[in-house]
Amino acid sequence: MLQTADLTIRLNVADDVVIARTELPQGTEVLKEKIRTTGVIPAGHKVATRPLNIGDSVRRYNQIIGFVTQPIMPGDHVHVHNLAMGDFERDYAFCEDFIPTELNPDPATFMGIQRADGRVATRNYLSVISSVNCSAHVCRLIAKHFTDEALMDYPNIDGVVPIHHRTGCGMGSEGEPMDYLRRTLGGYAIHPNFYSTLLIGLGCEANQINNLLAAQGLSRSDQLKAFTIQEVGGTRKTVQQGIDMIKEMLPDANKVERKPVSASHLILGLECGGSDGYSGISANPALGAAADLLVQNGGTAILSETPEVYGAEHLLTRR
Repeated sequence: MLQTADLTIRLNVADDVVIARTELPQGTEVLKEKIRTTGVIPAGHKVATRPLNIGDSVRRYNQIIGFVTQPIMPGDHVHVHNLAMGDFERDYAFCEDFIPTELNPDPATFMGIQRADGRVATRNYLSVISSVNCSAHVCRLIAKHFTDEALMDYPNIDGVVPIHHRTGCGMGSEGEPMDYLRRTLGGYAIHPNFYSTLLIGLGCEANQINNLLAAQGLSRSDQLKAFTIQEVGGTRKTVQQGIDMIKEMLPDANKVERKPVSASHLILGLECGGSDGYSGISANPALGAAADLLVQNGGTAILSETPEVYGAEHLLTRR
């Protein structure tokens, strides 16, 4: 059983709430906070530590997270039934808390793969990319063929990856939506983690393969091959041809060798995988510390899911 002092987590001395580390039954005494729970508090949820009136702001991390909609007493469960969002003035204080990055004079290294164009890969995959949703199924079947057993003779290859989506037709052949799709697929096609790419379309889609390649300044080569289902004549023939073409790519892909390379080549994309009551306490700070270490060694970190920043812009602008 947890000690009394460990029943809750206080994130900041100015907070109006503490976080339950485990489910707290009604009547649980939290000695450190001098409160007793008035009801069941689920694990990861908030417990009030002081009386709050309707309209009062509620602070967690010493930041306003909402406003009281009904009177709250110490020990009450603070959740959507008594807390609501609301607007308030934010102090953006641009760069006020900026701290210059101290770069590591002896940057870390990792065992990477140097590509011919100078970029560095962390993996050595081959990709099968659908230009349209209509070819997604065959791309999956082709990639599925290359199990660990099928790749046993190619120890330097990490796998064959299908890249598919739900669009590419039933949309304008030009315009912003198509531009986004082509830019995304083009980026995958030449991603350094892919030694070779096989691009497969249906044949009559809005996102024609030739137009996709032209828009992204790409051309067919030994490492970028493409064809359509209609050219080959059906699903079964397409899957077999795709398997045969990937097999032809395997020997060259297997020739790669790993060597020590600078961590400055690493780009880390951060995305919310599903928040819970502990994300801001454990996972997010841990990832933040990891991102700081990477940047100190010359790498790059990207906060890729920008909607997660809504309401907290002032915390980032300060830095």
